[in-house]
Amino acid sequence: MSSTFPQRPLPTLEQLSTPCLVLERGKLARNLIRMAAALSIRGIGLRPHLKTAKSVEIARLASPTPFGPITVSTLREAEYFSHHGWRDIFYAVGLGPGKLARAVALMRAGVRLVTMVDHPDAAAAVRDCARRERLSFRTVIEIDCGEHRGGVLPDSSELLVIARLLGSNFAGVATHGGQSYGERSREGFTRVAQVETDALRTAAARLHAAGFQSEILSLGSSPTALVGVDLAGITELRAGVYMMGDAFQTGIGACAMDDIALSVLAEVIGRPANRPHEFLIDAGAFALSKDSSTAVLAGERNAGFGFVCDLDGQVQPGLRVTKVWQEHGLVVSPTPLLAGAFRIGDRVRILPNHACPTAAAHDRYFVVAASREVVGEWTRVNGW
Repeated sequence: MSSTFPQRPLPTLEQLSTPCLVLERGKLARNLIRMAAALSIRGIGLRPHLKTAKSVEIARLASPTPFGPITVSTLREAEYFSHHGWRDIFYAVGLGPGKLARAVALMRAGVRLVTMVDHPDAAAAVRDCARRERLSFRTVIEIDCGEHRGGVLPDSSELLVIARLLGSNFAGVATHGGQSYGERSREGFTRVAQVETDALRTAAARLHAAGFQSEILSLGSSPTALVGVDLAGITELRAGVYMMGDAFQTGIGACAMDDIALSVLAEVIGRPANRPHEFLIDAGAFALSKDSSTAVLAGERNAGFGFVCDLDGQVQPGLRVTKVWQEHGLVVSPTPLLAGAFRIGDRVRILPNHACPTAAAHDRYFVVAASREVVGEWTRVNGW
């Protein structure tokens, strides 16, 4: 016996509670296809980084194969994706001893977890845990290729010390060319990409000479992912923000404005009579983040806290969110606004300055497909 239930009408952007996160499905798909195709042609594995997306639906679209290898930035993400069927997961943050118990639990649940260390003490903790739990970790050594955030230099003596401590738990090397975000051209991205690959190959060659075979040579950075350097010997590429794009990526030339798939829907809640260049929206620091990375970019590329679009996603020239409080955002125009424009209750979409912290403020995406009609509601995971 079957029952028929009336389908709930799909909401439109005019009907959603604000502020909320809007995802353009077509732009997301185009960004994913571009990356997957480019790496497939070059014979390099793609291990998409889901630190921004944090969503099962996006992971399914981003993986070249069903439940293919993925990258995460928190163990909460790893647990979430494991629960939904993923088994090959790279936790791409240095593994501290306090997280070993959760890593073990994931491995006991069938996850082929890849972990990463960059210090002898961390390597010794992995070794001791592996012996105690009678497990074999897949642990890579993080290589510093120039950003100086984490990792050991490829020609350092510490590299071999860590490998010896890991012993049979050693799986390879990984790096992240984060300094690419300081570049402003394809030529600059190419230079960083060459440094990334050279650092990995140098480290892997030294380890090989010492008797350690690198199963994994992993690199990743969205600005360097699509440039044409020789990737011979590299086994996989990790990148994440390419899926969404943002104002900073546009400003440095890593994507086009039309590639930005993510926006925050907001309502106009204030229109000061004595300030005709301004209006207030209900999206502030908690909905947009306080990231102001585009401040280092000149002129029109400085998005403040986000570029302003109409409900159809069309950028409104000159309008930017220039200041945020917790729940308020101030939009400023270079010229006085028309009296009938941006009235109280009108809605706008804000293209984020930095997609990662903006998305982290929200628990779901409202998915649209080149219209104002919501075609899907995709939940996302937050926390650590």
